[in-house]
Order: sequence, then C-alpha cells, then structure tokens
Amino acid sequence: MDTAPSRQKGSSALDAMPSERGLLVEVTDLPLPGLKLIEPKVFRDARGHFLEIHHAEKWASSGIRQDFVQDNLSVSHKGVLRGLHFQYPQWQAKLISVVEGEIFDVVVDLRQDSPTFGKWHAVTLSGADHRQLLAPAGFAHGFCVTSDVASVIYKCSTFYEPEHEHTLLWNDPDVGIHWPVSEPILSGKDAVGLRLRDLPLPGKNAPPR
Repeated sequence: MDTAPSRQKGSSALDAMPSERGLLVEVTDLPLPGLKLIEPKVFRDARGHFLEIHHAEKWASSGIRQDFVQDNLSVSHKGVLRGLHFQYPQWQAKLISVVEGEIFDVVVDLRQDSPTFGKWHAVTLSGADHRQLLAPAGFAHGFCVTSDVASVIYKCSTFYEPEHEHTLLWNDPDVGIHWPVSEPILSGKDAVGLRLRDLPLPGKNAPPR
C-alpha cells in the first residue's frame, strides 16, 4: 500500500485566467510623441492579484517594440522627489511602474527635433491600478512620492552609465512643471540640476523619434 502523502494540485493566478491569457494590454498615446500609457490586465481574486509587467509578444501585437536590459527598484518616502534624470549620449527608454504606493511621474521631451521639445507631461502611477508609463529615448524622467512610501520599478533599454547621467533642474521655470510639492526632499545632485537651456544636447546627436 502506498503510504506517501498525496500531492494536492496547487492553484495560481495563472490558473484563474486560462481563457484570458491572450488579452492584450491597453495602450494610450499621450500628448508627447512616442509617450504611452500602458494598462496591463490585472487578475484579481480572494488571494490577491497577478499581472504581467512586461510581455514582448503582447506589446508587439499592440504596436510597441522595445527591448530592455536593466531593471531598477527605487523605494522612497513621502515628499521625496527624484530627477529629472537622463543619460546622454547613451539615451535610455524607460518603462515605469509602481508596485506599492503612489507617485506623480513626470517626463520632459529633450529631443531637439521634436515639436514638443522642452514640454512636460505627468501621470499618476500607483500600486492600486498598476498603470505604466513608457518613455522613449530622449526624455528626462523624474517623480515625486505622494503616498507614505512608494516602490517604483523601471526597466531601461540601455545600461546605467553614471559618467553619462545628467540632471534637469526639477523646478526649471523654463519647463514649468506643476509639482504637487513646493519643498520636496532632494538629493544634493538633484538640487543643483541644470536648466533646460544649459543641457548638453547638440542637435546633431538628438535621438530618433
């Protein structure tokens, strides 16, 4: 007689969605060319929820083709403002999402051949709705934490190169971002970022749109 304990079949979030695995993510074009808001399908039940942060095939079927080589996790407290960061000449496309908390997420178009050069756009991202922001190469990015704490994941299309990192001043009046805080908590580097007019952005090296 076999006395080995029987193994019960476990369940997972994938078990709950066999008929929905082929659903595409919802993609919305935002006012700045190439900037996209992505809303992945979230599968919820009594145990919690599950979602795919990135799925290359589903993205491609929605018209998005972007490879990533590095994932970063940032954990910050309320009132912290990080940014506005970009790499040049080794630009980075970024996919930003929040797993806990809420942020006011901002990008600024730095592509000198773009009709929206110097313009900014902001969205609220949170761990409650799991919306994502896809910023193509050629944007500065930053965010401010509006919840008690926020855990932010961002995927990058090129590796981090500290010698090529630059900072656009968070409150540059020539950009005019309407941040939800007037006195944010800043790093020393972010507090002395450059004005838009002083950034090292030769037009001949502007990234493709």
